[in-house]
Amino acid sequence: MSPGGGGAPVLVVIADSLSFHGPDRAEPADEPRLWPHVAGRAAGGRAELHAGLGWTARHAWRAMLGDPRIWASLRHADAVVLGVGGMDTLPSPLPTALRELIPAVRPSWLRRSVRDAHRWMTPRAARVLGRAGPVALPPGETVRYLERLRVAVTTLIPGLPVVGVLPAVHRAPLYGGVHAGRDRHVAALTAWASSRGVLLVDPVPLVADHVLGGHGNPDGIHWGWAAHEAVGQAVGREVAAALRARS
Repeated sequence: MSPGGGGAPVLVVIADSLSFHGPDRAEPADEPRLWPHVAGRAAGGRAELHAGLGWTARHAWRAMLGDPRIWASLRHADAVVLGVGGMDTLPSPLPTALRELIPAVRPSWLRRSVRDAHRWMTPRAARVLGRAGPVALPPGETVRYLERLRVAVTTLIPGLPVVGVLPAVHRAPLYGGVHAGRDRHVAALTAWASSRGVLLVDPVPLVADHVLGGHGNPDGIHWGWAAHEAVGQAVGREVAAALRARS
């Protein structure tokens, strides 16, 4: 199956770092144990992964606009998986635009000092601010960029199935264990998906015990291989069902 007819289905996965970090480190994008590739096999085909560290829905949209590798993958897509939106929910006491400028600070000693200060401040500020604190991207903005992505891919290939992934959970010391923004994002993404015919996979029932029990990556955000397998199978089932309904 493919837009041109024949062959195994191709899943184009646009995702954040949960898609390419394993229990110990970031992995090459073609590592077969990563959940996008598990999903591709579960759907009877393969996955093309496009992802970045800390990507929010806004980063994914910028990549869609500017990365010709995504355009090339989409020419062969039978389904698109939007695995972004989870990082949007993380506490961001320092405005995201300013935080992303830290790598550009010069000289190097000042950059290191600013980076260390940010790492010291973030968990403390997140705990103090709690539910009132800012997140990396507000729910309305997350939905706005996800809708842009959906419209872009379905304009290119009408009827293309789109599958989204809801935010996961974390126990990251970097964020003080705070995840107060998740519920608001889940509500916004669920309403958007329902109104646009986007299928959703909720990873929380699949990964919560794994992550919160300390069985994933020591950073408290990324997953071990058991979680990758569970999420990949769930995504693959949704994609396979959507492809059957389309045929």
